[in-house]
Amino acid sequence: MNRNHIFVVPTLLAALLAGCSGGNSTSGVSSTAPSLAATVGAATTYTSVKWGGGGYVTGLIYHPTTANLLYARTDIGGAYRWNPATSSWTPITDGIGFNGGESRFHGIESLALDPNNDQRVYMATGMYTFEGNGRLYASTDRGNTWTHYDLPFPVGGNNPARAIGERLAVDPNNPSTLFYGSRTAGLWKSTDSGQTWAQVTSLSTLQLTNDQVNTMGGWVTGVESLVFDTSTKGTGVATSTLYVAVAQDYANAAGLSSTFYKSVDGGATWTPVAVPSAVAGYYVPHMVRAADGTIYVAFSAGAGPGVAGPGYLYKLSGGTWTQIVSNSSAGYGGLSVYGSGPTARIALGVSNTWGSGQVVQLSVDGGSTWREIEQGMPHTPSGGAAGGWVDDIEIDPANPDHISHIHGGGIVETTTATAATPSWNSAVTNLEETATLALVTPPAGAPYKFVNSAGDIGTWVQTDLAVQPTKGPSTAWSSGNAADVLWSDPAYIVGNGVINASNTAFGFWSGDGGNTWSNFAKLPTGASTNKGSTGSIVATSRSNIVWAPPNSVPSYTTNNGSRWSSTNLPALASLGWDRGYRLVADRKNASKVYAYDSGGAFWGTPGKVYVSTDGGHHYTLSQGSVNANLAPNAYWITSMVANPNAEGDLWLADGNTVYHSTDSGATWTALNGFATVAASGSTGALQGASAIALGKPLAGSSYSAAIYVVGTMNGVWGIYHSDDGGATWARFNDDAHQYGGVGQIAADWNTYGRIYFSGTGRGLVYTN
Repeated sequence: MNRNHIFVVPTLLAALLAGCSGGNSTSGVSSTAPSLAATVGAATTYTSVKWGGGGYVTGLIYHPTTANLLYARTDIGGAYRWNPATSSWTPITDGIGFNGGESRFHGIESLALDPNNDQRVYMATGMYTFEGNGRLYASTDRGNTWTHYDLPFPVGGNNPARAIGERLAVDPNNPSTLFYGSRTAGLWKSTDSGQTWAQVTSLSTLQLTNDQVNTMGGWVTGVESLVFDTSTKGTGVATSTLYVAVAQDYANAAGLSSTFYKSVDGGATWTPVAVPSAVAGYYVPHMVRAADGTIYVAFSAGAGPGVAGPGYLYKLSGGTWTQIVSNSSAGYGGLSVYGSGPTARIALGVSNTWGSGQVVQLSVDGGSTWREIEQGMPHTPSGGAAGGWVDDIEIDPANPDHISHIHGGGIVETTTATAATPSWNSAVTNLEETATLALVTPPAGAPYKFVNSAGDIGTWVQTDLAVQPTKGPSTAWSSGNAADVLWSDPAYIVGNGVINASNTAFGFWSGDGGNTWSNFAKLPTGASTNKGSTGSIVATSRSNIVWAPPNSVPSYTTNNGSRWSSTNLPALASLGWDRGYRLVADRKNASKVYAYDSGGAFWGTPGKVYVSTDGGHHYTLSQGSVNANLAPNAYWITSMVANPNAEGDLWLADGNTVYHSTDSGATWTALNGFATVAASGSTGALQGASAIALGKPLAGSSYSAAIYVVGTMNGVWGIYHSDDGGATWARFNDDAHQYGGVGQIAADWNTYGRIYFSGTGRGLVYTN
């Protein structure tokens, strides 16, 4: 399975970097101020490139009364709504409210529905608690549009324990009342549909600081979930009886006497409920109220992902706990209940099982007897029975034979749960949660579209945009960090990545377009210990490769990795996080290779470009890049590309501004229309220019490439394009297609107007 371990660079941090970025105006460096006039047109279609899942879906939420109305939340890739007509997922967090300064809000920690109004949806969002307070998104049209409100507490959609919940709950009797179980600040309540919030101080008043959280291990689980004890809805009177589960970490810090509490006055006061001694200090991944008022509670020793055991299932009825079932070697991550009493149907997601297939236990008699319904059962596609993170499971309230559960690579489902041999299917059509780390397109006429280097799924050669790729250097669980294609012979591909299970770096090459692969016999200096994605690799011939591992002096090989030699590029000063050289091969002159040092961070030195004329073996500093006073910025918000149709034709984005050189970096022209907008409120900085791609030019255009820039012009963030060498620009995307920001981008050389890009945890998207 593909377990999402990708650390998404926090927007708050990126905003800090951009907001403090260095200037970029220096006498002696020419500049142009482009207009938004002559270049016209925009993307007309947006389609996801097929992978299918690829990331950790953290929760499934059904509407209790409207059939087939189902939502999925993810840890880094936003949220989706199920479309029963097409048996596919519709992304609902791509548009307004999720621009380049709002990427951290693609981490969805909890989602809740109004049982009285199937149009109303709420989401609590924020990637990591250390980034600051989260947001509450509210929709009155099933997520087609959103209004958001800043929350007064942090949210951790990609922190550990992220499948626990649901933390967010709507009072079924008085649906303008919402409760939220926060990680660091206790229980919160809103009485105006999420617009404003107040801490429920009758339970606890503690609000942990980041420093306190760090002393507790860097993350806390906090208040895990809340259940309303009622069989009615829409009465207009707030539900009086509530149960709340609190993790031991927050309970200890807040001085609480229990990890389970009950209120009989709508949360005004709380009474501790002693939990069974066997589960003292355990987490509560999920709890469910059955129609007869029985509260079913899953307890597990671990918080997840991959909830570790032992696991116990109890029911609470009449103030008495009764153990139903337990597992000494695995945890109970998922819990769903249909019906009540002795005929209740209970599904248990048994988590943290490895090597033996996913485990789902089903009881149709209230827990008296159990049978396995997934392990060893047929799966489509075959091989879809990987073990692991069964951390949420749901019985379809409209069809109890339909059971779905999440895992580290997406969602699987069965519609034959009570059959003797239930069959399971992957349910990830149009749910794309891969995280691309590098992307490169080949010249026109190549037998593939691009090479995708991605976290947790590896490196793949994409030949068909509608089919999951099959050509890659490894079938093991791996991450791809960087790749390049030889422009004069695109059948030759090079790349590097990490075998995740052993945390081992490796490099590789293919001489036949990805049909077969060979690993480099050796690794260059720095590659075995610096295994992140802030590095690059280029090929200038079928044997000459230059590899720049993170934090390292680049090295070159002339024999496909049998031996490596260090270049003369300067060592990079440590800045406390990864940085690296961005290598670019001149596609018209194989002797030329360019190396861009972005400065690493806003507190680093100004960016510099180095030029090699011997295939990337030796370099000289471009004084023109020094004169340009390139803003120091982090690797991941900077970019440099070469026009393959003209020697020495370079485009560079320093995080703030776009620069152009037509003389191999000797001189640079700044395009002053791009500018960073500082962070404002909960919206992070809108980068002036963070990524560039070149592709097939418009027929009859004055410049030999179409230019695409991810950046901000006139205060508006987006993807911009130019057909006349940067003289004029037009916005290429629109507000409905923002994807929580754009990380990697590459353009097609066969089709004008087609670009490939990655959103935040949204896989790859292509236009036109």
